[in-house]
Amino acid sequence: MTAPGDPSEVTEGTAPAAAFTEQEYAARMERAAYEAATLGLAGVLVTPGPDLVWLCGYRPAEPTERLTLLVLTADSQPRLLVPGLERPGAEAAPGAGALRVFEWWDGQNPHGAAAGLLRPHGRYAVSDGTWALHLLCLQEQLPLATYRPLSAVLPMLRAVKDEQEVARLADAAAAADAAYEEVLGLRFGGRPERDLAADLARLLREHGHHRVDFTVVGSGPRGADPHHRAGDRVIEDGDMVVLDFGGLRNGYGSDTTRTVHVGAPTEEERRVHEVVRGAQRAAFDAVRPGVTCQDVDRAARAVIEEAGHAEHFAHRTGHGVGVTTHEPPYLVEGEEQRLVAGMCFSIEPGIYLPGRFGVRIEDVVTCTEDGGRRLNAASHELAIVV
Repeated sequence: MTAPGDPSEVTEGTAPAAAFTEQEYAARMERAAYEAATLGLAGVLVTPGPDLVWLCGYRPAEPTERLTLLVLTADSQPRLLVPGLERPGAEAAPGAGALRVFEWWDGQNPHGAAAGLLRPHGRYAVSDGTWALHLLCLQEQLPLATYRPLSAVLPMLRAVKDEQEVARLADAAAAADAAYEEVLGLRFGGRPERDLAADLARLLREHGHHRVDFTVVGSGPRGADPHHRAGDRVIEDGDMVVLDFGGLRNGYGSDTTRTVHVGAPTEEERRVHEVVRGAQRAAFDAVRPGVTCQDVDRAARAVIEEAGHAEHFAHRTGHGVGVTTHEPPYLVEGEEQRLVAGMCFSIEPGIYLPGRFGVRIEDVVTCTEDGGRRLNAASHELAIVV
């Protein structure tokens, strides 16, 4: 996989997305610092990855072991520490005008420089992708400071999207729908799963995705494994085939699943597909502000349990989608986070019959003030392919 895309990035040949403004990045950084302060934290520390891109629009040109650190506190302007050679790129980031850029040079101690921006006894939230090397070195510099994973203390930081973010997610979903419609016209029977997976990746890119995260093709008994990707199995006439694919377009994610059939399906296969379709619809109908994540999961699960397939649905009903294709909130039993208008997430119930076949149907959905809105529009009908 490549590094997460920059939300300001536009793929050549696609409709340009409106750029996020400096003011929008400033508001995101201010909110992160404020929410951390309300939890009694001294601030938020962010290294390269999706959080850094979302907060200030900066992504280093190349992955590097050199320390890059965004420091957000409620009592000071956001500060970004970068290697000296990378300062021009940092200062060109769309959110750079809302922060102060500091530099360090080879031969200097970058963690000592970082420590100078922190409180010696502070408690900080740290982005999940921070290298252990950097965190351990910071602990040596400030042995009385403590650190918590950002996802543990501020799991909903990126969860509520603004109108422009929802628009980008809708655009990515429409591109994934278009890729699906085209793949239905290809031959399935007699081809290895890997070939169809490559076709899906190609079509996602042709429809403007600058990054493809996954192209699952699970045929026949392989489709009964929710974690199957794509292998050398040759797709046969009579197979159910699970297609799960997604990536980033204009910096925001798509994640779509449809299940198709090679040739005429059996009555049982149609029935199982209809149960999953009903579960997906029930979960979608449950979406509205104030409902908990686990309530949406329960709505899907109830339909599948009533059909006698409780033990054949073993994963969560959904997950958040944003600048990454998997992020909070998670629609799963035990998650009592309440939905808020602007949250965007997948709804993807499934039934998996070991050694036989699997069915999954997935859309990206946003919660609105009035309920749910599907960002995918591709048909949920069981498509027949050759």
